[in-house]
Amino acid sequence: MHSIPLRLRDTVLGSMNLFRATPGALNEDDAIAARALTDVATISILQQRNVDHAALAQAQLQQALNSRVVIEQAKGFVSHTHHVDMETAFELLRGYARSHQIRLADLARSVVRRETVIPTINEHA
Repeated sequence: MHSIPLRLRDTVLGSMNLFRATPGALNEDDAIAARALTDVATISILQQRNVDHAALAQAQLQQALNSRVVIEQAKGFVSHTHHVDMETAFELLRGYARSHQIRLADLARSVVRRETVIPTINEHA
């Protein structure tokens, strides 16, 4: 058995294990071929990591955008139904979310679906 590190500069990402039917060292041609295979494997792993990181970042950004859109919709709904400006509507939403320990985006979805009633400022007094 031979174990060849998958290496990027000083960082070892893993190893490629080669199994032989007979004991002994790799000959020069086999060693060169094994090193080439580990280089290709290392590049593939690094490229996949980059793709995974980019996909994760894109998903997080999309989720943030979706949350922002629904919060804006809920602000408009509360502003209209409670006859308050957008800033006050946001304060009502945020206050309700905090007092009920609900994520603001989850509350906003409930408001837009008309599942949650937000009290007015006068009702807080």
